[in-house]
Amino acid sequence: MLTSIQVRNFAIIDEVEIEFSPGMTVLTGETGAGKSILVDAMGLVLGERGGSGLVRSGAKRAEFTAEFDLRNLPEARDWLEEQMLDLDDECNLRRVVGADGRSRAFINGNSVPLQSLKTLGEMLLDIHGQHFHQSLARRDVQRNLLDYFGGLIDLAVATSNNFADWRLLTDKLDALESANADRNAKLELLRFQIDELDSLGLEPGELEALSMERSKLQNSGRLAEGANTALQVLYDADPANAQSLLADAAQLIEGLATLDATLEPIAAMLQEASIQVSEAADSLRRYGDSLDMDPARQNFVEERLDAINNIARKHRMDPESLAALHQDLVEELNDLEHAEERSAELKSAVSEAQAGYRKTAARLSAGRKKAASRFSSAVTEAMANLGMPGGVFEIQITPRDMTDPRPFGMDDVEYLISANPGQQPMPLSKVASGGELSRMSLAIQVIASDGSAIPTMVFDEVDSGVGGGIAEMVGLRLRELGQTRQVFCVTHLPQVASLGNNHFRIMKISDGKSTKTGISLLNQGERIEEIARMLGGVEITQRTRDHAAEMLAAGAKRPEKNKRA
Repeated sequence: MLTSIQVRNFAIIDEVEIEFSPGMTVLTGETGAGKSILVDAMGLVLGERGGSGLVRSGAKRAEFTAEFDLRNLPEARDWLEEQMLDLDDECNLRRVVGADGRSRAFINGNSVPLQSLKTLGEMLLDIHGQHFHQSLARRDVQRNLLDYFGGLIDLAVATSNNFADWRLLTDKLDALESANADRNAKLELLRFQIDELDSLGLEPGELEALSMERSKLQNSGRLAEGANTALQVLYDADPANAQSLLADAAQLIEGLATLDATLEPIAAMLQEASIQVSEAADSLRRYGDSLDMDPARQNFVEERLDAINNIARKHRMDPESLAALHQDLVEELNDLEHAEERSAELKSAVSEAQAGYRKTAARLSAGRKKAASRFSSAVTEAMANLGMPGGVFEIQITPRDMTDPRPFGMDDVEYLISANPGQQPMPLSKVASGGELSRMSLAIQVIASDGSAIPTMVFDEVDSGVGGGIAEMVGLRLRELGQTRQVFCVTHLPQVASLGNNHFRIMKISDGKSTKTGISLLNQGERIEEIARMLGGVEITQRTRDHAAEMLAAGAKRPEKNKRA
């Protein structure tokens, strides 16, 4: 679960640090106070993308830190251990976004790629946004939610991987059969290209060696002159050269060392330096003698490099890639010369890959049908509790044509809804009522979460568009979810806020020059005032406060169906 979060210099947040508890936590406040900004901060610390516009005006960077307790989350602990980032049962995530838009991510104090932060974050916390119902009309979202609910994600990934393997082998077979169509011409071309590369006889490392030799030959005069000048300075110049000066200095210090023993190490260093100068001079003399100014050799190197570059240009590639090209052409020629055997091998592999895909796709279809029945019943029941009695939710699974397989399997998944008794279920995308869509979205999100192992869930104003008794039903469902999960709910509804186990108020604070966000955990008296504010208008009366106190008392008496783990 999320135990704390710290945010600095983000949007209108100056600096906040909050500690959290299990159960259902509600976040309330006036519109524009920064409630959803806090949810955005949670997303950023878990690896969501962000830019320089996130940083508070005048600040150099925005910082986000979140602490998680992993005692009941073995999947996350195992992942951290595999990445060598584990730290007992705790996890510290940190994100820094600079004013220049650059971002850095850290897990338990170790710098990591942003994708690693995102991968871990998806195991720790799930955010359901207020506009989720807009994406809920998409078929891919509907299909993924069903797989999520049914615990079919791994099987769906395996199906997708099998599809990719099948397609890759099919493409290879198609390419081979296409090449067979003009086999003789292709064979002739491949043999010519391979013979040309064989004749070139490019050895490993030869290109680099030739390039270095050409540079040496082209600059042999300058190299010889420089080496000779250095040799003169070090050894051959008379009377003053480095070697003789060092020898004099060494002799002088050796004599002084008989008077002061602390000079002995210096004398030894000077002696060693004199020896090294002598060795360097010998090496320079040999180097000068080795310089080859033979024009014939220079011509050979130039011609050899030209031959290599000409063939590389014919194939439109860098000379360094010729060796790999040679290998590829040899393999292609081998495939073509043994086309019948290779074709038989590929056909067998394609058939095996297709069978593997269809096997996992069939298992996925069977799992989806079972999950769809449970999901439909659960959402239909939730609809009744959310003010749509008699409404029906169905998941229609239609088998795809076997000639048109897809990476996601052999099913088309579509959500159908009848919001009122007697109405024929229709595609979710054709439901017109925004309130119905909001309630449907909430029901589906909460029910789908039952198939998830993620311990912390955030609902950002998902109760928009409902009110009255329906709002209370929403709050009860979230509170029930909070018995086994840690639930955060950003809400404007007093009926929902009164059912929270914990209550934070988010306020906008201004001194006339700048504006920032403040967050505070409310005690019982403060909760009454906040609920009264949400219930009342401009003026809050004692009757409104009494109503707020009554709602909080009723919420506290709600029986707990399950004990929280």
